[in-house]
Amino acid sequence: MTSEGSGPLRVMVVDDHPMWRDAVERDLIAAGFDVVAVAATGDEALVRFNATRPQVVVLDLQIPGPNGVEVTASVLRTDPSARVLILSASGEQDDVLAAVKAGATGYLVKSASRSELLEAVQRVAAGDTVFTPGLAGLVLGEYRRLLDAPTDSTPQLTERETEVLRLVAKGLSYKQIADRLVLSHRTIQNHVQNTLRKLQLHNRVQLTRWAIERGLDDEEL
Repeated sequence: MTSEGSGPLRVMVVDDHPMWRDAVERDLIAAGFDVVAVAATGDEALVRFNATRPQVVVLDLQIPGPNGVEVTASVLRTDPSARVLILSASGEQDDVLAAVKAGATGYLVKSASRSELLEAVQRVAAGDTVFTPGLAGLVLGEYRRLLDAPTDSTPQLTERETEVLRLVAKGLSYKQIADRLVLSHRTIQNHVQNTLRKLQLHNRVQLTRWAIERGLDDEEL
């Protein structure tokens, strides 16, 4: 699997269970990803992330300290362009929300299939948010309860940017949005990047939160 405009997508796998870690590494390599590092602890993960700079980190939450949530936050402070996909045995609400708030853009439980994992890595690298079915609704529902009151000053978005943002808020992938609007994947990415810049946000999770706050996910398509 390749990233746009470069070679194979660079991935790091972090899990303290050797058999599971090795299996994930084998699946990724077989699918064409470049596994540039593996780690068993949070400390190892941070050192090896700095040394290899993977584009995607496939990360278990329950690892020897620092834990997966702390590693996620540290990784994204170091490199905001990196993507973190949580692969955890836990589907508990507190774990999912903690990971997302730390900046993870994907969360799969370990019952996910090989094909679901490989697709999730590719989609997260492309900027999509990916959740095991059922968890996305949990995250969006919690954001609705926790959000502060909307501010009065709203940056001016174009009609097309607003249309794309509404579809992002509904959880569609860039490819699904491109197909629906009959535009290229690159054009959708450009609209999202322009919107992020106007709103002074840093990633798609924050953008989704902003849109939900204003009820864009409730509007009819």
